[in-house]
Amino acid sequence: MNAIADLVEYYGWKEVTAIYVDNEYGRNGISVLGDTLAKKHTRISYKAAFTPGAPKNEIHDYLVEVNLTETRVYVVHADPDSGLTVFSVAKYLRMMTYGYVWIATDWLSSVLDSSVETDELDDLLQGVIAVRHHTPGSNIKKSFTTKWKNLNSYALYAYDSVWLLARALDVFLSEGGNITFSSNQMLRDSNGGSLHFTSLPIFDEGQRLLQILLTMKFIGLSGQIEFDEEKNLIHPAYDVLNIGGTGSRRIGYWSNHSGLCVIPPEILHVNPLNTSTCKQNLYGVIWPGESATQPRGWVFPNDGNPLRIAVPAKDHTGVRRYCIDVFEAALKLLPYPVPHAYMTYRNDLRNYNNMLKDIAQNKYDAGVADITIFTYRLRIVDFTEAYLESEFVIVARVQEVRPTTWAFLKPFTVEMWCVTGAAFLFVGTVIWILEHKVNHEFQGPPRQRLITILWFSFSTMVFAHKQNTVSTMGRLVMILWLFVVLIITSSYTASLSSILTAQQLTSHIGGIDSLKSSTDPIGVPDGPLVYDYLVQELNIPKSRLKIMKNQDYVKALRQGPRYGGVSVIVDELPYVEMLLSSNNCEFRTVGQAFKKTAWAFNRPNEDEEFVTKEPESGRHSIHTSFNDSVNKEEDTEIKEMRERKIIDDKQEAGESSGGH
Repeated sequence: MNAIADLVEYYGWKEVTAIYVDNEYGRNGISVLGDTLAKKHTRISYKAAFTPGAPKNEIHDYLVEVNLTETRVYVVHADPDSGLTVFSVAKYLRMMTYGYVWIATDWLSSVLDSSVETDELDDLLQGVIAVRHHTPGSNIKKSFTTKWKNLNSYALYAYDSVWLLARALDVFLSEGGNITFSSNQMLRDSNGGSLHFTSLPIFDEGQRLLQILLTMKFIGLSGQIEFDEEKNLIHPAYDVLNIGGTGSRRIGYWSNHSGLCVIPPEILHVNPLNTSTCKQNLYGVIWPGESATQPRGWVFPNDGNPLRIAVPAKDHTGVRRYCIDVFEAALKLLPYPVPHAYMTYRNDLRNYNNMLKDIAQNKYDAGVADITIFTYRLRIVDFTEAYLESEFVIVARVQEVRPTTWAFLKPFTVEMWCVTGAAFLFVGTVIWILEHKVNHEFQGPPRQRLITILWFSFSTMVFAHKQNTVSTMGRLVMILWLFVVLIITSSYTASLSSILTAQQLTSHIGGIDSLKSSTDPIGVPDGPLVYDYLVQELNIPKSRLKIMKNQDYVKALRQGPRYGGVSVIVDELPYVEMLLSSNNCEFRTVGQAFKKTAWAFNRPNEDEEFVTKEPESGRHSIHTSFNDSVNKEEDTEIKEMRERKIIDDKQEAGESSGGH
């Protein structure tokens, strides 16, 4: 059953229907299959158990019921006679066409290997996937099967079992063992039975013989005969077969060592390095209906209802409309319709925990909203692939700084102005000392020399000095000084431009560090996500946090902490982008973004114990639909929808501001 479960997981199906004979063989096998599938987050959605030797009309009724369900992946675990009847009735009901998936356990391969004429069976079983005990090729097997035709894997195991017992008895006798029997008083006939258990003798050295048998190692027709500590054959393996055309063909192998693979298990056992290159893969399958396209494994049932999609009632920011647009656009990419109906969920806050609990309790089939993925929610619902990446950001108000008459002095501090002036005078003096003996332009009476030094010093600021330097040292000093002047003037120009055009934050909070160390009030949305993170992760006191709705952000930031507002707002990026797009650069983000998050759709968690009823409307398929559609929906298309939403917000903001 591990091989069957791996096949289901490999093809991505989430639910199967089990069709089996209602006896110990059938019930035990399906029970193991259910447990194995559960470990892979898959389940048996419907069980159709028929009595051993059931007539065709009884199997017909069971298959009619099965066909009304949404699952189209069927696992058949039966005896040969009943199993072939199941496929015969299924073909009559047109359930062997495209869209259906049939997987049979090893009973079917045993029938095919034992049959002389298989043409009719091949036509009946076209597209079926089956498993068969893998028996590696060898010379002794080839010689034996040449002599004895139409042997299945059970016949080979029976032959090896006889030799296993013979070898064990040979060792037993060679070690001095005696073959003696005695009666067992615990064996008795009950209720007047006719089996005569009391006449059955017991082998006295049975336990010793069993221990010898478990230590046997030899190569048989079925391969390596050796047992592990749990008394199971080592390296169990299966062939994966696809039936159709002129017979069955092998599309791969399964073993507990490598899972599904196209490399024979015995090669992997000899060379373990091949296991790393043996990814879970199989060759192509010809499905029922002679199609090479893999069926999706489910349909909406004939008696099903549209999927119940929960959407929040409140939509102050337009986010709900955006989420629905993404959902609708994604579903349009699917090659099949997904009937659904939106159901309004009454919630006053941006808190979806209660809505998710209702989804988990099957009151709704899915949720479409700006629902953020985090640990607690993963325990109660299943999320699709994220359709929008997000993060926490800090928003503060900015004010335009109006320039004053003395704004041109602000680029430099007083100390900087003093140092700069002194440097000009110093360089002018140095140049005069180097030039006045050889350059007549720097000569003259003391008053003229002083004027020359001052004029030359400050004219170099704008490169307007008219005196030429003659000495080598003077020219070297001038080159270095003009380079320094270039740096000073460039820095001054940039700083002055920034002062005349820049905006100033009204809050001194500039990032996550100052957010934690400050005492100013912080605005947070009315959901638990941001609030809990700031309190539990950043240890910010609750007294500093003010819970508010999105439409109150602007008013709170404009008021500021002095007049009952807040210093900054902390929220998820999509909400902040909408805020910034509609307020004409009055606000901006500060510092680095933190705490990566994501938005996704969700559905009930099928693994949780609160799921007590069978799906009635194709609910399980919504998870596959969402994942397929969100994966198909390129990130660029979702970004374009997001940008259109921001542009619409800007236009609405412009119209509203123009009206006033």
